[in-house]
Amino acid sequence: MKHILLPILAWAIGAGTSSAATVSVTSPDGRIAANIQSGDSLTYSIAIDGRTVMQPSTIGLTLADGRHIGNGKAKTVSRRKVDDTVATPFYRHTSVPDRYNELTLRLSKDWDVIFRAYNDGIAYRFVTRCKKPFEIKDETARFRFPADAKAWAPYANVAVGSTFEQQFNNSFENTYHAAPLDSLDSRRLIFLPMAVEPDSAVKVLITESALENYPGMFVNTAATPGTLNAVFAPRPSKRHQGGHNNLQMLVDEREDYIASVSAPRAFPWRIAVVADNDSVLASTNLSYLLGEPSRLDDISWIKPGKVAWDWWNDWNLRGVDFKTGVNNDTYKAYIDFASRNGIEYVILDEGWAVNGEADLMKVVPEIDLPMLVEYADKAGVGLILWAGYHAFDRDMEHVCKHYADMGIKGFKVDFMDHDDQLMTDFNYRAAETAARHKLILDLHGTSKPAGLNRTWPNVLNFEGVHGLEQMKWALPTVDQVTYDVQIPFLRQAAGPMDYTQGAMRNASRGNYQPVYNDPMSQGTRCRQLALYMVFDSPFNMLCDTPMNYDDEPECKEFIVSVPTVWDETRILKASLGEYIVTARRKGDRWYIGGITDWTPRDIEIDLSFIAPGEQTLELFADGINADRNARDYTHTKVKTAPDGKLRIHLAPGGGFALLTV
Repeated sequence: MKHILLPILAWAIGAGTSSAATVSVTSPDGRIAANIQSGDSLTYSIAIDGRTVMQPSTIGLTLADGRHIGNGKAKTVSRRKVDDTVATPFYRHTSVPDRYNELTLRLSKDWDVIFRAYNDGIAYRFVTRCKKPFEIKDETARFRFPADAKAWAPYANVAVGSTFEQQFNNSFENTYHAAPLDSLDSRRLIFLPMAVEPDSAVKVLITESALENYPGMFVNTAATPGTLNAVFAPRPSKRHQGGHNNLQMLVDEREDYIASVSAPRAFPWRIAVVADNDSVLASTNLSYLLGEPSRLDDISWIKPGKVAWDWWNDWNLRGVDFKTGVNNDTYKAYIDFASRNGIEYVILDEGWAVNGEADLMKVVPEIDLPMLVEYADKAGVGLILWAGYHAFDRDMEHVCKHYADMGIKGFKVDFMDHDDQLMTDFNYRAAETAARHKLILDLHGTSKPAGLNRTWPNVLNFEGVHGLEQMKWALPTVDQVTYDVQIPFLRQAAGPMDYTQGAMRNASRGNYQPVYNDPMSQGTRCRQLALYMVFDSPFNMLCDTPMNYDDEPECKEFIVSVPTVWDETRILKASLGEYIVTARRKGDRWYIGGITDWTPRDIEIDLSFIAPGEQTLELFADGINADRNARDYTHTKVKTAPDGKLRIHLAPGGGFALLTV
């Protein structure tokens, strides 16, 4: 571990007659630089190899008492160089390098702004030493690009024409609108991460991390063509219980400020990942690295793994002698299935607690939880309980203690649907409370992870993604296949995704239809297998019914064998919105998955990094008729060429899964 602190420079940054002073910080490899100017306003620009990719963009804070943080020349500058390694449990690597050059501007007695330059991007955050409570009225964060730069923007998924207030209440699940910046709808909020292509040779992904007790950032194009402006939900002042099954807290009134601050603190990191190769977007670790370090000393009790899931397949069992649904017999069947196949968990999704009551101590009479816990424990299976947000929050300590004492292993918490200051504070309180009772969490119905998975590693997964659950009701015009080859470069840059893959009913283009109680996926069977490698998901669901898996033993055995956390991850081939090939290693075994959009492809991959020369591997590949029947696949042993290369055909909407033998 190496930490090099360079001397504080207190020189001409505050002297001379110029109204502004400029300083720079450059990445360790010398390619990426942030040029920061302090004066009448605080701005920064970003360049790669000397070429500007983000134009000077204003940042700052406005306090409720009228003070502006970021106006006036900085007083001093200090620099630091870090070359470290961070352990990354329950992640895509066992550890990742943490190398950056850091520059701190002392703005005033009580305020700093810190910039870091990494080899894959720039990040900054504000820090305060103020000891008296205060409020932040607003934050300025602008990102300036050419007006005609292409963008990939996920709009808040509410009605077009709704107010910003209405858009603050959204589930952070939407597909991407790919269009020039100047054609984006200025009436709509865009949630993060999103990406911009300022020229044909580079992309810039915008996201944030260390999002604790502070509202999440939206962006919007209302002010100036080519400029993305940060928008934050003001802090709620009055809420009422309502929404889905009375499980949400809906905002009635808001304060005239976005955040209250009660003690010295650092604020969230604003991140710009800079990539001249799309694989950089798919492999960046900046969101994790910029999260606050783990607050758990003992993580030995945290067990990632697979989950047999009931809700997507609508409890739709076949060949049983009881009526399926939310009842003991159904869950015993799921537990038996999980036990037979080495699946670590079964989830009891919505319905085990009385609907409409928002009270997790009221269990429906059809469910005997102590009996099911004992049954599952004897079978070597852990049980996870679904919980609506308000039901969990209103009685969090009691709920966690009660169910942990019973033997429940964790909760899937749903329907937060906001990321204002109250909600991001809830996420951290929930993580801390669950950890004290040795419970894992899956934060569903929430925004992106934004570093929380590093700080509280018992939070294994997050939604904030247009996942496979949408296929239960999405119109045939929804293009999930294209979305699948976008999110590894966009949403996944912020952390793991509760996408819930594993469909055994698969539809080629034109054949998909939404069927609520017997759903299907878009794209081929092998695409579903590949998603277990392409997507990060430490707590990973088998979405389909046990009987559909039992009918497909080869696919089932492959899915349950795939790890959910990894020792190493490599992106072998990548093009945003077109295709991606991801290789992951657990121990001495490699698992490789690739997917394409609706364009059929012949992809050649170089596997010489696994071992030199000719190799034998196990391959699940799209069948010759997979373009018409998406369930068609082959399962064979294949050999690479002597140089380690292998050519694989992908059908439209297709994929492949490859593993070393």
